[in-house]
Formats: sequence, C-alpha cells, structure tokens
Amino acid sequence: MDFALSPAARDLQGRVLDFMDSHIYRAEATFAGELAQAASPHDHPPVMAELKVRAREAGLWNLFLPHKTEWTEGLSNLDYAPLAEIMGRSPIAPEVFNCSAPDTGNMEILTMFGTTEQKEQWLHPLLEGEIRSCFSMTEPDVASSDASNISTRIARDGDSYVVDGRKWWTSGAMDPRCKVAIVMGKTDPGAAPHRQQSMILVPLDTAGVSIERNLTVYGYVDQEGHAEIHYDQVRVPASNLLGEEGGGFGIAQARLGPGRIHHCMRTIGMAERALELLCKRALERAPFGVPLSEQGVVQTWIADARIKLDQARLYTMYTAWLMDTQGNKAAHNEISGIKVAVMDAATEIIDRAVQVHGAKGVSQDTPLARMWVGARSLHFADGPDEVHRRGIARRELRRWAR
Repeated sequence: MDFALSPAARDLQGRVLDFMDSHIYRAEATFAGELAQAASPHDHPPVMAELKVRAREAGLWNLFLPHKTEWTEGLSNLDYAPLAEIMGRSPIAPEVFNCSAPDTGNMEILTMFGTTEQKEQWLHPLLEGEIRSCFSMTEPDVASSDASNISTRIARDGDSYVVDGRKWWTSGAMDPRCKVAIVMGKTDPGAAPHRQQSMILVPLDTAGVSIERNLTVYGYVDQEGHAEIHYDQVRVPASNLLGEEGGGFGIAQARLGPGRIHHCMRTIGMAERALELLCKRALERAPFGVPLSEQGVVQTWIADARIKLDQARLYTMYTAWLMDTQGNKAAHNEISGIKVAVMDAATEIIDRAVQVHGAKGVSQDTPLARMWVGARSLHFADGPDEVHRRGIARRELRRWAR
C-alpha cells in the first residue's frame, strides 16, 4: 500500500497550510465577534464571505469532491484526507473552502444520483457557494441509527410526491442561506427493509415545511443550527426524487462512506490543535513551583496523545487508500473502525487539554470547550459508536462461524 500524496495534493497541502496561517486563524476572533453582534445566532458573519472570496481566488475551492468537474480538482480520498485534517484545526475553515458538511455529502449525492435538471437547480449553486443545504434523515420518535425505523412517508400522488413526517438534527437548516433539504423517508413500507426508503429534494420554502426549533449542542448554539422540522403534507414534483424509488438506503451508504473519512480527518486536525494547546499550556504554567510539563502524569497524557493520534491518522489513511483502490464496500469494516477509533482518541485528548488549562479550558477564552463538544457529539453523528462496533463484531464473528 502507498499513502504518498499525488503532486497535486502535495501542492494543495502547502497552499492550504499557508492560507490557514495567513487568513483563517486570525479571523476566528472576528468571526466570533461578528456572530455575537448579529441579529440572529444563525446569521452569516461578513468575514466568512470575505474569506470565501479569498479562498476561491486562491484556487482552494471544492477540494472534497472526488469527481473532477469545472468546479473541482477531482482528488482521491487519500489525497483529500490530509487537506481535511488541516481544515479541521479551525471550526470556520471547512466552509471557507466550500468543504463543510452537510453540503459536501449533499453535493456528492447530487453528483452521483442527480438528474441534469437537479444538478442545474441545486448542485451548481452549491458548488458556487451561493446557497447552503441540509440533510433530513434523523427522527425524534424512532431509533434512527436503524434506517428501517424511519417513519417519514414519501407517497406518490400523480405527478407529485407528498412528504409527511418529523425530523430533527437537520444540521444547517437554521442558516438563512439554506435553500433545500434532502429528505429520507419511506416510499414502500412493505418492501424489503433496505428497499423501503427513498430520498427527495424539498425546497425549504415549500408549503408545509415548518422549522419548529433549533437544537442546542451541550448548550451551545451552532451558527448553521440543528433544526427540528415538521413536513406536513409537503407536495413536491415527482422529478425531485433522487435516483429511483427504494434507492434511499444505497444513496445514504454512498454519502456516509466518504463523509466519515472527512469527519475523521477533520477531527484528527482538531485533536492535533488541542494537543498543541496542551503542550504550550504545560510549558507555561508552574503550580507549586513545578512546570506542568515536568509532571509525570502530564507527560503520560502527551505521549499517549501522540501515539493515539498517529495511530488514528494511519488507520484513516489506510481506509482512504482502501476506498480508492478497492471501493467503499471493501472498506466497510475500516470505515466503521475509524469512526470509533478517531472519536475516542480525540475526545480523550481534548479532555486532557481542558484539564491542563484548568478553569480557562471550560471558558470561551480557548477553543477547547467547543472542540470537546464537537468531538463528543461525533460519537453519535453518522451512526453511534455502538452500532459501528456491533457491525465490526458481527463481521469478525462471521469469519470464524462454522
């Protein structure tokens, strides 16, 4: 196996690093300040628009999409992975490069399954950064980690589909720039479990779409928001269906595989920054006359963090390589594995960094509290850890079953 980056990816890696140092880190405080002064916590801070213009002018735009188009480089999963890690060091960076979830996954779905008309109406504005989108899958009343539980109904009625159901954790829907949702629901509840679901495009200004509230994350209000949405007799053209009826589960798998690589590498970048902050704090502080950096327990935390981060990175790079060379299906086990391993490592490392910072670590004076919230939340996103462990165990047991 070969984890070497292509010449194009090496060039982009250097350019993204330079852009982060020149523009993004220094803009974090400005972004936070503008958002605090905005009329709504979901408004779009002006500095973000300025950064996006700079990134696009620098040719650092839509780096995530493996399909080469007039808007994209067409990088492999392996080539994109280290770029995602760099972006993960800052909470504002992914959007700056038009590489933020859930738009990335939605753009991939539209690229692979969208019709010419759907691409013209929704994919092109997303690739241009003119609009945002959301993904409406999780439901409050069922165990959504098992997609066969989803109860939202997508019923054919002549030349239309009618959508009825309630979704939550529809990330991005609170942003006023969000114009369309990809909704997953059941078109045929009587079909085989993995052929019951379909996906459909629902413009958020359609009659019957009601955004009822924003959900906080450990008390934090995220700029893009996480909406609870009621779809009440929402009628959209039949041409809004993505792919074929009954193809929703397959589309979801196509979306979530690369998405987990992105999440994992961004999280590794976040944990790397936390480790950097931990080390700097340990060198600066000397309670009881002894620098924290000389305390054995702190040294153990630092050593364990470096070991676990390097292990997590190699595991993720291997998974990306496997996806590129053998396909997403062949990497099923590894995609689940990195989802668990990376989040475990990152949550522990960020928690140690908070501890070394003391009370400052839980305040707004460092990015650590928000980092911890983000890492802890990712133990649920894209499927809870327990579901991934269950799948890995079952596949392992099948190897030895007689």
